[in-house]
Amino acid sequence: MTRNFRSELVGSFSEGSNGNPTVAMIEAAFAHHNLDWRYINCEVTPANLADAVKGARAMGWRGFNCSIPHKVAVIEHLDGLGESAEIMGAVNCAVNRDGKFIGENTDGKGFLKSLMEVVDPRGKSVVMFGAGGAARAIGVELALAGARALTVVNRSALRGEPLVRLLNERTTTPATLVQWPREFAIPEGTDIVVNATSIGLANGNQPLDIDAATLKPGMVVADVIVDPPDTRFLRDARTRGCTVIDGLGMLINQGVIGVKYWTGIDADPAVMRKKLEEIFSA
Repeated sequence: MTRNFRSELVGSFSEGSNGNPTVAMIEAAFAHHNLDWRYINCEVTPANLADAVKGARAMGWRGFNCSIPHKVAVIEHLDGLGESAEIMGAVNCAVNRDGKFIGENTDGKGFLKSLMEVVDPRGKSVVMFGAGGAARAIGVELALAGARALTVVNRSALRGEPLVRLLNERTTTPATLVQWPREFAIPEGTDIVVNATSIGLANGNQPLDIDAATLKPGMVVADVIVDPPDTRFLRDARTRGCTVIDGLGMLINQGVIGVKYWTGIDADPAVMRKKLEEIFSA
């Protein structure tokens, strides 16, 4: 007997999308919650991005994620932007709201949700390493959440200055730039330390160039790296009595937020974490 039904569709637009763990994570959530939905991973070149968005509209998709190099270029093909996406000028999640695709950015939101499970950043002093896309998203969300001050530590002043300027001009959180010296010392009074660089990706033993002795008990230390999730940076921080947050939390909460945007349900993060741990331990 043939069963006639139409699954709701969401998807991902990326280049080189093979092996995307987000697909497995979100499909696991759909299955766990008995949702007749599919998350489809599509390789889309920059030249075909406009047609891909048109196709999503034509097929009635409930939304989609997009990754580099589409996070900025996709904006001109959308109908509006959420607050943080508008500030940072980048979108990684589109949501179909009453027939209009609205661009959101769940990168920073996923990090913030993960952080809030441990500490509220309101009134806290933050040191963040990096000034790329992840740092931009995290910095904006921390500022919107009321962080007292944010120090951006980056090798390149040329890349760090635009992020600091954005935070100072578009949010109420004062931001300063430090050009990363060797063995950077975490300042006294720092509450939250974030590695938003790619250091440690695929090499969990690669150290961050900091003076590890300046990591103090009471600090919350977070890393955005998911593969492997237990980085040298987090191990050093744990040894010194810090509370640590791995990159899986950020990725999982991006998925939780995306599923909420698209379906309206609160997905079980434990189901997503289990799936990711299976993938990254394989």
